[in-house]
Amino acid sequence: MSKKAIGIDIGGTGIKGALVDLKRGRLLSERIRYATPEGGTPKAIAATLRDLIKQLPQTDGLPVGICFPAVVSHGVTMSAANVSKEWIGLDADKLFEKELNRTVHVLNDADAAGLAEAKFGAAKDKRGLIIMATLGTGIGTALINNGKLIPNSELGHLEIDGVDYESMASFAAKERDQLSFDAWAKRLQKYFSRLEALFTPDLFIVGGGVSKEHEQFLPKLKLRTPIVPAENRNSAGILGAAHWARKNSVD
Repeated sequence: MSKKAIGIDIGGTGIKGALVDLKRGRLLSERIRYATPEGGTPKAIAATLRDLIKQLPQTDGLPVGICFPAVVSHGVTMSAANVSKEWIGLDADKLFEKELNRTVHVLNDADAAGLAEAKFGAAKDKRGLIIMATLGTGIGTALINNGKLIPNSELGHLEIDGVDYESMASFAAKERDQLSFDAWAKRLQKYFSRLEALFTPDLFIVGGGVSKEHEQFLPKLKLRTPIVPAENRNSAGILGAAHWARKNSVD
């Protein structure tokens, strides 16, 4: 069977997709972007995905992986961030399979980024427990143990100092509070130290757009655990979602 799949990354403002070569871990087409429909309803997003897939070359019969800003349990979206509340409790796999007329598998967006790093990036061929944290509007996390995803970890919501700590340590919090990288690193130190105490991981990977500036803050963290930037940045969700679709379509 073909080592290809379609990967789609749904966000609150944009939807990106591409055809993926899963043997080499690279995009086989241009990354196509559409604006997320206003309101982010299931029907409107499904229609956008139909249009997006039509723009991709040679996709007949290929499975589709979709990463989504929600807790996803067996294809059911259990929450919704920056999209319609109609997604809560919806069988997204079933909806998309009906609307797109092909096999579809949906997963959490941070989990997709973690899978991309495990298969094609900083965690490739590494054993043990790896924690990926994406620093953006919030903090998304993915747990990878011996190459296997443990889904929906949601460790951005750890309570530290009496608050949901993504409200203090996310990149959005840095921007909101106009923090220097030094000041932000102190908050990140507290966050990653708590993760280290709870899980004793073998590796931390930091993703999100700010990871391209990793030299400004990662060297300031004092941890026992190695901490490195993600390698698959803008394409992480697409790569991870495509891998998820292929894996679940074959297994």
